Amino acid sequence: MYENEIQIKRRDNEERVTAERARVLRLPYLDTRNFESTIPLTEGVMSVQEMRKDHIIPLQEGGGEEHYQFMVTSRTPRSLIENKRREYTDEGERADFFLISESAYNVFMLRYDPPREVHYDDIKIAGEGDSETISSVSETLATVSTEKVFDFLLDQADKLGASDIHIENLRDTIRIRMRVDGILHPVANIDRDRYRVFMGELSSRANVSTASNEPQSGHMQKEIINGDSSHILNIRVETIPTMYGQDAVLRLFNFDESLLNLDLLGLSKEEFETLNEVISHPRGLVLMVGPTGSGKSTTLYSMLNALNSTDRKIITLEDPIEYGISGISQIPINTNNGGSFAEGLRSVLRLDPDVVMVGEIRDSDTAKTAIQASITGHLVLSTFHANNTAAAFSRMIDLIGVNPIFSSSIRLVMAQRLVRKLADSKMSRPATEAEIRYIHGVLADVPQDKLADINLDNITLYDPVPVENAPFGFSGRTVIVEQLIISDDIQAYIRGDVTDINTKAIEETAKKNGMLTLEQKGVLAALRGETTLEEISRVI
Repeated sequence: MYENEIQIKRRDNEERVTAERARVLRLPYLDTRNFESTIPLTEGVMSVQEMRKDHIIPLQEGGGEEHYQFMVTSRTPRSLIENKRREYTDEGERADFFLISESAYNVFMLRYDPPREVHYDDIKIAGEGDSETISSVSETLATVSTEKVFDFLLDQADKLGASDIHIENLRDTIRIRMRVDGILHPVANIDRDRYRVFMGELSSRANVSTASNEPQSGHMQKEIINGDSSHILNIRVETIPTMYGQDAVLRLFNFDESLLNLDLLGLSKEEFETLNEVISHPRGLVLMVGPTGSGKSTTLYSMLNALNSTDRKIITLEDPIEYGISGISQIPINTNNGGSFAEGLRSVLRLDPDVVMVGEIRDSDTAKTAIQASITGHLVLSTFHANNTAAAFSRMIDLIGVNPIFSSSIRLVMAQRLVRKLADSKMSRPATEAEIRYIHGVLADVPQDKLADINLDNITLYDPVPVENAPFGFSGRTVIVEQLIISDDIQAYIRGDVTDINTKAIEETAKKNGMLTLEQKGVLAALRGETTLEEISRVI
């Protein structure tokens, strides 16, 4: 608003100066602000080249076909005006000239000669050792205009389905990489002039300082327009000072509320029914575990979306807020500036919520507060950093000690990973001896009913085959889920009935109760042709 007021004042001042100049030049002054964007253009009187060369614009034909009106500026040669006036008079016609401001002239010229839309080549992801593609993309970025290069990069990242953009300072250049389907790919190398453009845009849009010597966090949004449709791209910005300058990572969240749906997560029927049954209860604690980038936030938001109705009060505590969901009260917690999930949770419980989502349980205070909330009539959802569900249990017990209340509050722990999904171009092959031994070892204690569609006597695996629309042979990602349902045997560990509390013991007990581990789920996905054993090994 302030910037708009400044522009209006500048234009007012320019028009006053132009009016004074008109009196000196003995030309009628014309203020075009009321009609310069709407008046029909006068075509065929002069070419665009003439208008640009002499700073003259035809206004309209008035008072008959012999009467012409032109707009000129203080930069228009006086000799040109006199010559044209004489020329029209000699031919029995009439020409009137009006002095306008430079701003008015520029508005009209944008209408007569609008800037041509420039189309740049789409960014392509380079394969390993593919320096030609990197060079090509680097050249494309070098040709994109300064004011568009940052938006161009964001548009291309969204088009590629990238989850992150990494801008990294090397000794002689700036490297740009994008994470697509969980894999970090080199995209381009740019010079430091372009880097200053990126950091300048980040500074103004995400409210981070380019001169800071401390790590910073910021947030911004961008509307992505694709034909007649559009969506909002939420961008979390993290910067950190390095030896050669500030590195930046932009985490991209393609916000589309309709996609936050449990049906679209890729869960099996059994996994879906288990999750749906647990979150339909009015109280209890549900924990999501897994590393950064494993899709925990998407799963949690999908749970919230499923629970979002007019008869429920839902509050979230987040650091930062990644998706905005209508109908839910979302509270940002800035833990970098002294904010605390535990304090925030204690505050929101006074608002009588039905469902609370805590961004992350990081300390014993938050854990105990969440447990207390979950046994007093609230459904509490949260994330917890651990490799798998059994590790989450042992870590939680380490955090809060043996706690009988925890045993009655916790209902489900769910670990997940995202693995790349094979494209339709995949090729089948028989498993090698080493692969057969590995598969048999992993699936040795899996119940037969879970292997109904798997033939372990004649194992077939699949390899990726690169094609044009899937240059690495993969297309998108699928979720691998491990669900630990809290049974009496598991509760015994929390209550202290079992003295030997360790991750392996908890996992073995859960497996006896029918749980499949992440590795087992991953191997079964590879046998079904959804992914590869190498991908399971890389991720799990």
